[in-house]
Amino acid sequence: ALAAVVAATAAGRLGVAVACRRGVPAARPEGLGALVAGTVGPVALVAGTAAVALVAVAAVPDRPWQGPLAVLAALAAAAALLRHVVRRLGGITGDVLGATVELVTTLVYLGLVLSS
Repeated sequence: ALAAVVAATAAGRLGVAVACRRGVPAARPEGLGALVAGTVGPVALVAGTAAVALVAVAAVPDRPWQGPLAVLAALAAAAALLRHVVRRLGGITGDVLGATVELVTTLVYLGLVLSS
């Protein structure tokens, strides 16, 4: 259970890194979005994803593929949310980052508890 909490929490924060990756603009010139938009490079994203996926393996030891798949699916949902927000708002805001944390964390928890 501890591995699931760690994996879901870390994945939620990794979702923020996805939203702050290079090339993603801020919606407004002030606020949290303006401070962090475009600050995360690809190496950090790959390393972070690998680390969280590795922790997620321990969350479902009987199915070692399930944890990493839950993380990747949740990050894909975050990327879809990000595309929508950039199209609608023109970029990210602090509220978008908070929503991303909640979305990814919740989806990872759901992905970890699903069973066949």
